[in-house]
Formats: sequence, structure tokens, C-alpha cells
Amino acid sequence: MSIKEAEAQLSSAGTTTDAALKSATLLQIEGLCIEGQSEERWHRIVKGIGLTLRRGEVLGLIGESGAGKSTIGLAAMGYARPGCRITAGRVVFNGRDLLQLGESDLRRLWGSKIAYVAQSAAASFNPAHRLIDQCVEAVVGHQLTAEDNAKRNAVDLFRRLRLPAPDQFGLRYPHQVSGGQLQRAMTAMAMACRPDLIIFDEPTTALDVTTQIEVLAAIKDIVRQFDTAAIYISHDLAVVAQMADRVMVLRYGELVEEAPTRVMLSNPQMPYTKSLWAVRSLRKEEEAGEKILLDVSGVDASYGTFKVLHDVNVKLPRGRTVAVVGESGSGKSTLARVITGLLPPSSGSIRFDGKKLPARLKERDKDLLRRIQMIYQMPDTALNPRRRIRDILGRPLKHHLGLTGAARQRRLLELMRMIELDERFLDRLPSELSGGQKQRICIARALAINPELIICDEVTSALDQLVAEEILKLLLRLQKELNVSYLYITHDLATVKAIADEIVVMHQGRVVESGPKSQVLTPPHHAYTELLLSSVPEMDPDWLDAILAKRQGAELGASPSG
Repeated sequence: MSIKEAEAQLSSAGTTTDAALKSATLLQIEGLCIEGQSEERWHRIVKGIGLTLRRGEVLGLIGESGAGKSTIGLAAMGYARPGCRITAGRVVFNGRDLLQLGESDLRRLWGSKIAYVAQSAAASFNPAHRLIDQCVEAVVGHQLTAEDNAKRNAVDLFRRLRLPAPDQFGLRYPHQVSGGQLQRAMTAMAMACRPDLIIFDEPTTALDVTTQIEVLAAIKDIVRQFDTAAIYISHDLAVVAQMADRVMVLRYGELVEEAPTRVMLSNPQMPYTKSLWAVRSLRKEEEAGEKILLDVSGVDASYGTFKVLHDVNVKLPRGRTVAVVGESGSGKSTLARVITGLLPPSSGSIRFDGKKLPARLKERDKDLLRRIQMIYQMPDTALNPRRRIRDILGRPLKHHLGLTGAARQRRLLELMRMIELDERFLDRLPSELSGGQKQRICIARALAINPELIICDEVTSALDQLVAEEILKLLLRLQKELNVSYLYITHDLATVKAIADEIVVMHQGRVVESGPKSQVLTPPHHAYTELLLSSVPEMDPDWLDAILAKRQGAELGASPSG
């Protein structure tokens, strides 16, 4: 029986008591205060937050980067990350205050009763172990079932999450799958124990729009099927609209507004909430320049004997942006590796500024390396966790531009102003920054040495929409001022509409459609482009169910009768 049915029966019998309502409550947080340490000082980052979560209910947490969303999500497990401390409040899970439990008791709950799906899958898996072994580790460790049965259940989760060849998928190592596939594997790992509560911290950040639909549908199905409660942390308002029953809007560690999702979408009350809803900017199209900076012609590329790119052609004019769009595994990031010299093409050619680009990184001189920079998808794995931001940004300044002393310091301060972070962040470690702040540091590092081409690999995927809009504005301003060119790899078509001059659509390693933005986004579309466009979530709580029903109907219509 669902919670709603139980409450209806209690209400009709006139026996809706405090005790009955309490039995339906899985998680109760009261007066939660958390402090973070910076420069040997403690400052409050979560300020008296309270929330209630019932079984089978999904609560959405949204807000800017640094609003405290992930910190609150971790606190719901009774955990504070290094550099943070919980100073006040209660976190009552299933009648037990987690803040009063010892580490051994908490560890018995983690994984079995409470699970966490992190934002960065690449940083969450052990590269030395196969995926299947990592996915069943918690199940076997908590003695919930035998290992053989746990592996069968894991394969079933792989299948439901639309992972390729689910029977064999778990035999791979983390580096042998795409970022989107790894994110889904982490979702399967969290779901394996069938926990009572799952904290989803941006679980679809790294996924393309078509894959995102399948993962969201699987998450929604499991929450319904097993009456699992979830805290869903995201900066993507349309995704929250599909998943959450209620939404909490956070800013600077404080609650701004809370309401049922449909009420919040239709009638936000606070100015800050309204500003989140209003971020839907589009860039005016301009006429493309004529001088070609990057010319990829007939490129094939392989990993061993497996061919990934097939006759890929891309032209990028100087001072313009070409967006490369496609689902996970379509070859977007492989194309970036080929251009940067990390993976030599097996055939075809690449010309940069009219000259043939050496195929291998080690064959390129120092100035050529400076002129082509890259911003990676996963800031957690792109920044050295042992180096302070000052050193991370300062190293390329010294190596490529010879800047030291006062000149180096001036450039560091300029970069921090460009990415809108306080100069005090220069003395922090990456672990002391939020996901969005870390990505902005990655952007600053790419911009530091005045490149001509920047390859942006999902550069805003880890950012909330307000921060992402500011980053896009920054990139557009820099392009106008410096005439820099962007190869913008993404699965976010809303971002494509905002920043791209031209679009290249890739599917299974091939370019299926390309041209000016106005042409590619105007019907009729190529069938695969149409699929991508129809997969962009809308600000409608019924959108996911409607799109799945439509596709299931199309599949039934295409099946042979009888």
C-alpha cells in the first residue's frame, strides 16, 4: 500500500494521529547547521535547514553552485565531508538520529539502507577492479544475498538502465566505458541493495539527452516500485520537474522557498526562485566568418581494433563556435582526443591555421600546445587534489608565458575576476571547492595562456543554470574580445542554442547532420537529430511520462502483428 493510500484510509477513519504520520516519515532533518573551514577559519555554509521526507517521496534540492545542496545531501547520511563539520541539528532516519551514531553503526546503514549517487562517476570507481565486482560489493558486504545472486541482480539493473550488452558490461573496467555509461553503472551500484533512501547528486549531469531519459525513467520506476525515498540534487530545473514531488530552493546555505513541484513551477513566490525559472537565454545568430582555423577532413580513429570515428569532417571558422552534439558513445570526446593529439587518427588529416597538425602530442611544439587548449568534462579528475589553485593556474603561466612574481600574481587575479571567484580561492585545494567552482577553475586554466582554440568538453554540465549562463556569457565575451574559437562538445541542446554558430550531429562515430544552427534546428530534421531534440526535458512534470508513452506506442506500432 502506498503512503497516500494509507493516509487516505487513516483520514477516512478519523484516526490520522501524530503517531501515524510519524510512521510514514523516513527522514526528518531539524535545524541543520554546517560549517566549512577556509584559511584556518570556520564559516557557516548551511544555516538552520530543516526538511521532512516520507517513504516513496522524492525531494528536489536546487540552487546555485555553492548553495549547500551536496553538503545537505551528505548530511542526510550523517556524514560531513573533510573540511566541514556539523555543528547543530538532528538528522533522524527511521527513528534514529544519525548524528548520535558511531561510525560502525553508520557504516552498517550506508549502502544497505542509505545510498549515494555522486556527481562524478569517474572519481567514484576504483580503476583496478571490474564494474560488476564494485556494483555487488555492498550487497555481499552487508550479507544481503549470495554473490552469484547479487551479480544476476546487477545485470538486471544494467539492462534496466539501458547499458550495452548488460550480460558482459560488468566485466569491463571503468576506463573502458564512456562517461555516461559509468554514471549509469554508479546508479546501478547505489540501487543494488534496494535502500530505503537514495541521495542522487546530479546523477544525469554527464549524460546526453537521450540516455538521460532512460536513466530518469529507471530511477523513477525504482522509486515507485520499491517505495524508495530520494533526495534529488540538480541544477537542471526541467529534470527536477520530472523527478521531484516537492522542491526546496536553496541559496547561500539557506532555504529560499519550498513547495510541491507543480505549485513551484506554476507560481514561484520569491524573486530568486523567479530568476532561476527565467534563465532561458538565446544568443543572436551572426554571420559565420570565412577563415577556417580548424579543418578536420575524412578522419577515422580506432581504439585497438575497434573503430570509433568514421570519415568525420568538421570545419571551424576563426572566432566562431561549432557545437558537436550526440549521445554518450557517439564519438564526441574521441574527436577531441584526436584533435589534441592524444589519439592519432588512422586516416584523414587535420589542419590548424592552414597548416597540417602533427598527429601526435609529442610531435607538437610548445607554441602549438599553447594555442590549443581543452576544458575537460570531469573537474574532479582534471585538477590535482594535492595542489592549491594558485599552483594549478600558475604552472601554465610560468611554463608557456614565463610569468613569475608580480606579473604572475596580476594574471592570477585577472583570471579569478574573469571566472567570478574571489581571490581567496587561490589558496584553497580543489576539495574545498564546489563542483561548479572547480569547473570554473578548469576554465581559467584553459584561458590562462591566451589560446586560439578551446575544446570545451561538456564545460557547463556540472553547473547550475544561473552559473552556467554566466559561464556562457563569459565564453561569448572572450570570443568577441579575443577572437578565440570554440569546439563545444555537449549533449545539452539548450546550451547549443545559446552558444553555437554551427552544429555537427554525431551518431555512432559518424556525422549524420551538420550546418548553421538555424538550418540544423529547423524542421525537417534528420531522424537522429529529431530524437535528440525530442529528448530535451521540458518544464512540465508530466513530460517524461508522456514522452515514454509516445515512444512505447511508436515501438508497438512498428512491431509485426500476431
